[in-house]
Amino acid sequence: MTTILITGSHGQLGNEMQQAANRYPQFNFLYTDVEDLDICDKAALCTYIKANKVNVIVNCAAYTAVDKAEDDVQLCYKINSDAVRNIGEIATENGLKVVHVSTDYVFDGTNYLPYSEDQAVCPATVYGKSKLAGEQALFESCKQAVILRTAWLYSSFGNNFVKTMMKLGTDRDSLNVIFDQIGTPTYAADLADTILKIISHETFVPGIYHFSDEGVCSWYDFTKSIHRVAGIICDVHPIETKDYPARTPRPHYSVLNKAKIKSTYGIFIPHWEESLEKCIGVLKG
Repeated sequence: MTTILITGSHGQLGNEMQQAANRYPQFNFLYTDVEDLDICDKAALCTYIKANKVNVIVNCAAYTAVDKAEDDVQLCYKINSDAVRNIGEIATENGLKVVHVSTDYVFDGTNYLPYSEDQAVCPATVYGKSKLAGEQALFESCKQAVILRTAWLYSSFGNNFVKTMMKLGTDRDSLNVIFDQIGTPTYAADLADTILKIISHETFVPGIYHFSDEGVCSWYDFTKSIHRVAGIICDVHPIETKDYPARTPRPHYSVLNKAKIKSTYGIFIPHWEESLEKCIGVLKG
């Protein structure tokens, strides 16, 4: 039986991986987070993988605090790059496959058409640069790796935009939300299912792939849909990025082209509004 190690299992995606695993009884799953297994500790990681006869590593662990990363550079790179190299080297030494999750922040967000995997990367933040370094470290150390870049991730688990907007919409009469940043909300449950479909596929094709749900919207549009689906009455006003100062620049356009993952792995991707309804159904249920 194939044994799959899920790192970062207490995060949004890690928790959704645990839910999705119930539909894949043919696999044996191991779930770890930093308190169980520190992926920055190469020796400990190697010992764990050998002791548990791991066949596939799915790395959901990441440093994702975009603003904080500007000060916490060393730790950000340690988790997003150095630890990923550890995973790649150990995978190569032991003949394992790796699925690693990356981000739209490897691009600077100045495009106006959906980003494809072969477009030039140009991260504008410490977080984005660290994630790009992780991608490069993995491919340098491991040939049997799939990297999935995703964007605007949310879930019924953890802290995320959907939960925040539901709470603020309930607590306040009105909200100001940015309308000039465009992307695609991605339900972490959809990404988790896609990861397991890739592992289950008859052929494992290494490379970089983009995955988000279908469609596009602004944060303003996303908020309006969240409130509509959740039955929340709140006045939501569109504002420009310049009217909501943030320490770290956010991509103005982060839509990802998913043609490669659909053609290679036969992945069906739902529209973001359909998935949002599912997630809010879980939250309200």
